[in-house]
Amino acid sequence: MALDQSFVGRSYPPTDPYEVGREKIREFAEAVGDPNPAYTDPEAAKALGYADVIAPPTFVFAITFKAAGQVVQDPQLGLDYSRVVHGDQKFAYTRPVRAGDRLTVTSTIESIKSLAGNDVLDVRGEVHDEAGEHVVTAITKLVARAAEEG
Repeated sequence: MALDQSFVGRSYPPTDPYEVGREKIREFAEAVGDPNPAYTDPEAAKALGYADVIAPPTFVFAITFKAAGQVVQDPQLGLDYSRVVHGDQKFAYTRPVRAGDRLTVTSTIESIKSLAGNDVLDVRGEVHDEAGEHVVTAITKLVARAAEEG
């Protein structure tokens, strides 16, 4: 059954703040194999004009995907998460994520489409810092595969 189009534009409450730590940034940079010293060395980051280490661009996926869980778990939406795969991810930055940031995410259903029996859902995550300044917008595409017949 196709998802209800009336959910397009629905926003969910902001998440609790996520405090970005140096160690989490270092672990993430190592996990994705990015040796950029701005991710691990405060002095290298300062030489680039940052107060502390910055995070690789895809670091925020972890917090924006978790925030999108509010959408996925909305019983009124009726999304069958057991059939969901991650389809695509895009980021639009105002500034890099920095160690010490306290970030919140507000998720909004950007679009719902039905393609070949699959439901395709775009969730926009607006990430702001503790001062309310925009840091990054993440667009997460989720695909709920059509139920198999028989």
